[in-house]
Amino acid sequence: MTSTATPPPSPAGAPPASPVGREDEPPTWLRRLRGFGYVPPAAASARPDVRTRLVPPYARPSKQLWMTFGLPPEVWGTWRLIVSWAGPLLVALVAGVLRFVHLGSPKAVIFDETYYAKDAWATIRQGYEASWPKDIDASILANPDAVALPADPGYVVHPPVGKWVIGLGEWMFGFTPFGWRFMTAVLGTLSVLMLCRIGRRLFRSTFLGCLAGALLAVDGLHLVMSRTALLDLVLMFFVLAAFGALLIDRDRARARLADALPVDEEGRTRPDAKIAETLRLGWRPYRILAGVCLGLAAGTKWNGFVVLAFFGVLTVLWDAAARRTAGAGAPYASMLRRDALPAFVSTVPVAVVTYLASWSGWILSPDNGKGGYLRDWAAKYDQGSPLGFLPEWLRSLWHYETEVYKFHVGLTSGHTYESNPWSWLVLGRPVSYFYESPEPGTDGCPATAAGKCAREVLALGTPLLWWAGCFALLYVLWRWFFRRDWRAGAIACALAAGLLPWFNYQERTIFYFYAVVFVPYLCLAVAMMIGALLGPAGSSERRRALGAIGAGVLVLLIAWNFIYFWPIYTGQTLPMDSWRGRMWLDTWV
Repeated sequence: MTSTATPPPSPAGAPPASPVGREDEPPTWLRRLRGFGYVPPAAASARPDVRTRLVPPYARPSKQLWMTFGLPPEVWGTWRLIVSWAGPLLVALVAGVLRFVHLGSPKAVIFDETYYAKDAWATIRQGYEASWPKDIDASILANPDAVALPADPGYVVHPPVGKWVIGLGEWMFGFTPFGWRFMTAVLGTLSVLMLCRIGRRLFRSTFLGCLAGALLAVDGLHLVMSRTALLDLVLMFFVLAAFGALLIDRDRARARLADALPVDEEGRTRPDAKIAETLRLGWRPYRILAGVCLGLAAGTKWNGFVVLAFFGVLTVLWDAAARRTAGAGAPYASMLRRDALPAFVSTVPVAVVTYLASWSGWILSPDNGKGGYLRDWAAKYDQGSPLGFLPEWLRSLWHYETEVYKFHVGLTSGHTYESNPWSWLVLGRPVSYFYESPEPGTDGCPATAAGKCAREVLALGTPLLWWAGCFALLYVLWRWFFRRDWRAGAIACALAAGLLPWFNYQERTIFYFYAVVFVPYLCLAVAMMIGALLGPAGSSERRRALGAIGAGVLVLLIAWNFIYFWPIYTGQTLPMDSWRGRMWLDTWV
């Protein structure tokens, strides 16, 4: 017989006895997580207003700051808006100067520019790539106007968007090193501006946003890739633009959800299960923009489709989290019913259509053997096919793409500068794009030098930034797993999209400079870690001072490190001892 008797009262002054198996007692595994920093959700009464949780406000500078500059209170709001743009624009201006100064130097076809500069020139002039003679580079550098465009189409293994972008610079400034590097320098500068604004939106802090952009501005790998006509910087730009568009979409969708929730007598927005589970979030143009950007990314390199998968999962998880915050009892089921299909339609088909449109120059070329490579394949070899109802250009393109895929997965030939993705974060094996040894008295080498000098362009991330980034990545993962910080999850997702897929191709010939795609998110991780060093709101002055000193020292060391390696990022001539002094690891040579 089960007893229903009330337990005896506790002695005076003693806390009431806890019944065995209380429903509000956390499970054992959850109690153990608290030892690693896990913080359980606060009681509903202690939480901020639902609107504040859905759309957190931006950090505001203290009144003392505005008063220091003699600004009256009535203009503080205007100046906050000005600063939110002036800071990022100033950081971007510095980044632009670093990327454009002596952009045409070295006056050479460095590393894979031998492919993409020429492919871009052919693409911008006739819509598809040409087959160039192997020894044409010297003639292009000597007199590009005298170099005729080859008539035969070229076999290429990457889609055309990056070459259209590089070719735009050649169309404006000619078939010269400055011309084919111009657009990557433009996109590199714009990516710094975008990261400042993305960081501001992510952290709700103009300071941390500008810090993230400044770190990107002084990253050596990003700088070198911004000054070289390769495809990976173009890919990075479109992926970053898609990330920013999804962040804006997230804020707008959550604001729309907050606007639909009820407000109580005290003016506080309250959760509502019915609204949270049934509200349609309407027209979402920034999600479509993200689909376009990811289509352009895939049209530069196929990695863009992998990023599309990662970002697609991320955006619908954001929707589920928003509905849960708004009061939904079954947020994931609500997301699947209301958000998953619109998210798919506004990203995947849009990206695929954008990708196909990027091939328009090849598609519109003749299919009689005088157009793009394999443009005539369906007309010659695929007559009577069961897929004959599809356009010939589509069947030819599909065949071309399957041949390219076979090339990529079978690319295992050795290369001096190939590296394994395990080594990328610690800068195990950078890539030398250009190297020469000027004699004393020539090409900037002092006449008094004891021997030859060294002149190199080395694709190497700023070492202290990347090594700090390794710790920042651990902090971000901890923050995401134990503190459920969506910002850390977003950074980790974007970084994983750029890095993890390469572990599936460790036998393939791959290079460290592919890592430029996830450099912006490494900078965001470092900025987030520095924000933690500065201390949370309400910290004591002593805590703030110590945090500011530590953060300031780290940032200054990273800036110094960038300045120290500047000569080998930009191909300046150095005495051999100075060059060797910058080869910190044997694997950098």
